[in-house]
Amino acid sequence: MRVRIHDGPVSCGEAAAAEAAGVLRAVLAERERADVIVATGASQFETLRALTREPGIDWSRVRAFHLDEYVGLPETHPASFRRYLRERFLEKLPVRPEFIPVRGDASDLAAELGRLSALISGVTIDLCLAGIGENGHLAFNDPPADFVTSDPYLVVDLDEACRRQQLGEGWFGRLDEVPRRAVSMSIREVLRARRVIVTAPDLRKAIAIRMAVEGPVTPMCPSSALQNHPDCVLHLDRASASQLRGASVR
Repeated sequence: MRVRIHDGPVSCGEAAAAEAAGVLRAVLAERERADVIVATGASQFETLRALTREPGIDWSRVRAFHLDEYVGLPETHPASFRRYLRERFLEKLPVRPEFIPVRGDASDLAAELGRLSALISGVTIDLCLAGIGENGHLAFNDPPADFVTSDPYLVVDLDEACRRQQLGEGWFGRLDEVPRRAVSMSIREVLRARRVIVTAPDLRKAIAIRMAVEGPVTPMCPSSALQNHPDCVLHLDRASASQLRGASVR
């Protein structure tokens, strides 16, 4: 895991977007299509905004897989991650890529998991954009996360720390409105991406960042699994990096 700490005119989100754009341009120069996993949440605001403005990407040749979604939440809900991606990413692009949404409100979740697994199985994922939760979660894999399953997507329970983060970020009015389950890409599926670019700003992420970067690899800090990825870059600001002992600006 390579750590980049940003404290200047270019924010961590803008730097992550520039790196992601470089990956996509390189892939599209060699192959007909690029496959990318896109994440949501407050940590991705700047990354996605900057990425939509990057030139020289033929988005018609990009396929975007959705990372996670709440169970039972319709796309019309303000907290829906499908809505987030359509409004903040897809609709901002000059040409829309193919988008594979996670339909967390599907009447048959087993069938939805099967649909998603069939679409992503065997696909070379060129890039995964991700964040890290305040409890160390990766996607919606809260601790203790399943590091073993090879299923591309699974239904997970959301712990209280995760649900309070969603409340604190303003997606819901009360804690009891935050869903207790989600459909999430699994840890092993995230790690299957050839490049993982993580954006994780803000002081509230500092302890989780320290655990992910300098702690042991453990299901109790799901994002610590990124230590085992051969090509993962973590973009931080000074606040989110403030608890790190060994990292420096690189």
